[in-house]
Amino acid sequence: MRAIEERLEQVHQLIKAISNNRDQLVEIAVRDAGFTLRECRIEVDMNLDNLRGFDEMVKVFSERQPICRPDQEVALLLPYNGSAWLNTAIISIFLVGNRVQVKFATRGSEISRFTESLYKPIFGSAICFEYSDGRSFLENAMSNPNIPSICLFGSDDHALGYQNSVKKFGKKFIFEGPGKDPFIVLPGADLEAAAKELAFSKYIYAGQTCTAPERVYVHESLHDAFVERFVELSRQVIIGDPADPDTQMGPVASARAIANIKAQLKDAVDQGARVVLGGRIDGHLVYPTVVVGAKQDMLGMREETFGPVSYICSFQNKDEALCMARDNRYGLRASVYGDDKAVNFGDELAGKPYCHPVDKMVFGLFGTVGVNQGRSESWKGAFVSKSVGGYGYSGWIWETIDEKFILKQGPKLLSIETSQKP
Repeated sequence: MRAIEERLEQVHQLIKAISNNRDQLVEIAVRDAGFTLRECRIEVDMNLDNLRGFDEMVKVFSERQPICRPDQEVALLLPYNGSAWLNTAIISIFLVGNRVQVKFATRGSEISRFTESLYKPIFGSAICFEYSDGRSFLENAMSNPNIPSICLFGSDDHALGYQNSVKKFGKKFIFEGPGKDPFIVLPGADLEAAAKELAFSKYIYAGQTCTAPERVYVHESLHDAFVERFVELSRQVIIGDPADPDTQMGPVASARAIANIKAQLKDAVDQGARVVLGGRIDGHLVYPTVVVGAKQDMLGMREETFGPVSYICSFQNKDEALCMARDNRYGLRASVYGDDKAVNFGDELAGKPYCHPVDKMVFGLFGTVGVNQGRSESWKGAFVSKSVGGYGYSGWIWETIDEKFILKQGPKLLSIETSQKP
């Protein structure tokens, strides 16, 4: 049996282990991450589908070599806003032949220990789990000669501070960061489909995903009708205890995000925007909030919100919408709803299909663009066979090749970026 087939058999064992322990993983994720029972069940089932999807990548992976020597490993620092899906990132790096050193966010330490209990009997020392704080983990990985590559999911402000260390130690640094995703409703759009998609993708995980829509641009001819329907759908969201099966949206986990949401709402109101729904915050529970009359220079339109708050702005023509959608330092994903010409609008927002060298940070393009397509559909196979990631400060790769420091941007696969051609 070839090495890739042996590793894939281990992944099949992991799929079985997760399936057999599904309820316990969901229970721990609800308690540890604070997401709802419904959300955690969806995440586990989606993750199992993604892990099965690696079967289709055997030919691709068999033609590549790991970035690591046998005594080396890739360092992977994961975010707090997830539980089961994090397996996809770990396994994508392992399947191309690397040993992996994994650090879950401190907030997810119980998820980490449970995940480790499933991994150890299957993968042994090939995948190990660390429990130091994130800063120590990263600094140790930077200086460790047996870690040639580091993958970080996190804040761009945090990641940017490591550029000198990456250069000094000659690391390959793969960063997956925030989004401030635009949601654009053009003339001819199916308002019902658009409003339902915005409500689903905005409120799942209480807006705590990098690809949650945060800047909503609606053509002036559709604005009032769209807002009315979106507000109606937002009112229907059931808020409450994450462990209650009927709850559709739970609390926002981060105290920093709560502070940002409050500051953004105050700034919006101070500048003349209107809160037409919500605005209520009880501790970490942020009720669905809809703000109209948003302007480009408001904090809520420029800084990541990471919560269930939507800022809506009307536009007069497509050129104006295109300009506003591009006007942000993040370029992860964009959603476009419109008639059969909407695909042309989407093409103007999309970057290249796969990450590529750039002279400097590229702004105004997006790694993924969904046209009349839901977020869940466009994210199928992410990190497995579908490359994801973005432009601007939403993600990048730093590496030194032939003594030249290189910046790459655009969607990527962690498996491909932690492996190489023979």
